[in-house]
Amino acid sequence: MEEAKLQTLEQIKAFLDGTSEVVFRVPKGERNQFIERVLNRLGYAPHGRVDRGVLLRYIERMTGLSRQQVTRLVRQYRKDGKLSKLPYTPKKGFAYRYTAADVILLAEMDVLHSTLSGPATKKLMERAYEVFGDPRYERLAGISVSHLYNLRDCQRYQDKRRHWTKTRPTGIPIGKRRAPRPNGVPGYIRIDSVHQGDQDGVKGVYHINAVDCVTQMEFVATCEKISEAYLLPVIGQLLDGFPFVILGFHSDNGSEYINYQVAELLDKLRVEFTKSRSRRSNDNALAESKNASVVRKHFGYAHIPQYCASLVNAFCADYLNPYVNFHRPCFFSETITDAKGKEHKKYRYENMMTPYEKFKSIPDASQYLKNGVTLEQLNAQAVEMSDNDAVSAMNKARNKLFKDISAAMKKRA
Repeated sequence: MEEAKLQTLEQIKAFLDGTSEVVFRVPKGERNQFIERVLNRLGYAPHGRVDRGVLLRYIERMTGLSRQQVTRLVRQYRKDGKLSKLPYTPKKGFAYRYTAADVILLAEMDVLHSTLSGPATKKLMERAYEVFGDPRYERLAGISVSHLYNLRDCQRYQDKRRHWTKTRPTGIPIGKRRAPRPNGVPGYIRIDSVHQGDQDGVKGVYHINAVDCVTQMEFVATCEKISEAYLLPVIGQLLDGFPFVILGFHSDNGSEYINYQVAELLDKLRVEFTKSRSRRSNDNALAESKNASVVRKHFGYAHIPQYCASLVNAFCADYLNPYVNFHRPCFFSETITDAKGKEHKKYRYENMMTPYEKFKSIPDASQYLKNGVTLEQLNAQAVEMSDNDAVSAMNKARNKLFKDISAAMKKRA
């Protein structure tokens, strides 16, 4: 493109009006020469404000510079009569007062004295120079405490003195961190919480699920919240529900169980308190599996408001717990040791029975019962209803429970 043919402002106006975008741009290295040629050919000072704007717009279009950049270059041209590229001079930062040797000296001082506080370290360096005459500390003797910490944060200091500290776990003197050891004796229960969903940011009820390790006897109770005022009575209710003496209580590391109130309750009952170990997911696996196969299966995942906790708790005590313990069969494992000494668990059909049948199969089972509880009473409860009658009664009661919950929610809405 021969832009030199544009000799008048009228031609430039026509050019600007006739082109919305210019594909050709003046190369970056030739911008100053181009601007000089345009201003020499057309002038700038003799024109009025409107015509000057036309010239600036033309230069913008051809160079791709912004209006501010073009204005600055035109101002420079009018002042000096030419446009020359200024040499780049890198900016100089603040001068370093403390050298690399000073940083290394500070690191050595911290190594010797195990990294004291800033003021104490500054005092040591003052004494090293003023009292003991060590010339190496001349500059560091006058350092400010705040800048001393800056030197400690710099890369050179970190390269010289980098140390790692392992995470120190906080010891909580509540419960023993190990799996339960029932050794075939009933009374060692595992416990876990199941939350019944949120709705619009409002918490639902909490189911507390307790399962015996040996017999799989299971008791579920429901409370509004898992704070001390609501949870402790429910735990007491669950412990009272088991027909045999409770010897062990195992939970995960949730704060609803690992607290001094629960520990005090169990200590009064002379119950051993254990908690799950890190990276040992099987420590509380029995309770976790029952959460899915029993609690979630009968209550689902839908939100149940907290004010309905008493209704749900009554259903668990009257229908769910008797059905699960006296009428619902469970698999029980049989441990087989192979020739290499490795143990394998087998779940045989002939070993399937209800939790109460499993309890009766324990030799001399009556010795584990609580005072006032007999096998005759438990046998009568077990045969009071057939399995089908018990589950039918439970399903009927569960349907009524959900209708009552729905009615209560509509009434509150």
